[in-house]
Amino acid sequence: MKKNILERFLRYISIDTASDPESPTQPSSEKQLTLSRLLVKELKEMGVKDVALDQYGYVMATIPSNLPSGTKVPKIGFIAHVDSAPDAPGDNINPQIIENYDGSDIVINSEKNMIMKTAEFPELLKYKGQTIITTDGNTLLGADDKAGIAEIMAAAEYLMTHPEFPRGEIKIGFTPDEEIGRGVDKFDVKKFDADWAYTLDGGEIGELEYENFNAASAKIHIQGRNIHPGYAKDKMINAIILASEFNSLLPVEQRPEFTQHYEGFFHIIRFDGTVENAMIQYIIRDHDFDKFEQKKNLIEESITFMNKKYGNGTFRLELNDQYYNMRKQVEPHYHIVEKAVEAMKMAGVDPNIKPIRGGTDGSRLSYMGLPCPNIFAGGHNFHGRYEYIPLESMEKASQVILNIVKLYAQENV
Repeated sequence: MKKNILERFLRYISIDTASDPESPTQPSSEKQLTLSRLLVKELKEMGVKDVALDQYGYVMATIPSNLPSGTKVPKIGFIAHVDSAPDAPGDNINPQIIENYDGSDIVINSEKNMIMKTAEFPELLKYKGQTIITTDGNTLLGADDKAGIAEIMAAAEYLMTHPEFPRGEIKIGFTPDEEIGRGVDKFDVKKFDADWAYTLDGGEIGELEYENFNAASAKIHIQGRNIHPGYAKDKMINAIILASEFNSLLPVEQRPEFTQHYEGFFHIIRFDGTVENAMIQYIIRDHDFDKFEQKKNLIEESITFMNKKYGNGTFRLELNDQYYNMRKQVEPHYHIVEKAVEAMKMAGVDPNIKPIRGGTDGSRLSYMGLPCPNIFAGGHNFHGRYEYIPLESMEKASQVILNIVKLYAQENV
């Protein structure tokens, strides 16, 4: 299976699938469909049933049950996303494959002096003796989430070529635009027809997540007044200065670079400005819903304060919720978490249940009626040029999928 996963992974990352947050279409970039169409072709060649790619870029497919007729077995879904983050270049990916990693610092790009030092990335030492795949320093790698795709596809091929392996009905789903928060905007849960599902979109080996941030976005428009600087006294209102002043009202200790575990944050992700007009954009995150609401209230109160100081209409706020903590939807079906824990142990993986400091398609799907915890895909340093993944972690993730399938099938035979 290891060779199968490696070949698949390298094939999938060779396709640029970056999503586009500025595009109004679904999917947001046409190039995502190149990978989606390839996946449809490969699934059909395996003999998987009901393979379809819809107008919004969703791939859905079914592996039929091989259990005796009338056996009641839950329908289990496995989901990954085809798009890669637009945070770093995703085209012309040139991966480096380091076999039998010796535990030393890894030179990503000598010309750019990009070195992944074990002193800065100590988790590398966990993978001594394994095969590590890195970037060449010019692009991201795309393991988020093409590793998840490769793991699901390898498991699907195994199931289709091993009819003796017990399984209920298995659903496969690949989504676009997860990286820009639109991954399941038009996902048809009823059509997918699973009782529950797992996303393969987590980080390092062993991660298992059924809690995530509550999330909102805040876009703030600031109207300044531009006057010739030689005659600006008591007249000029510099929108850039006002934006900086607004940012200073938010608690410094609640920036992402100072938070961890269950701590939420305000993260400024964009700042565009001239004297006349400025725009600042934040993402707001917290696992605790009450603290999440408090953070949004602080944004609104700060807007009110600034408008009182500089005049009504100087600051204009667009505040929108994005997704919520899936814990509330998953806990009533906690057996799906327990099954994943057992499946990991069967694969020789130590489960590490932890909250996601982010979100997945599964967080929104859980609120759409499809409880959906998140399983590790195996990668590290997502969204950047230092991204890497151990091949053995991908192999273990695929084994975990098969173990989940077996556990539910055996339980109901």
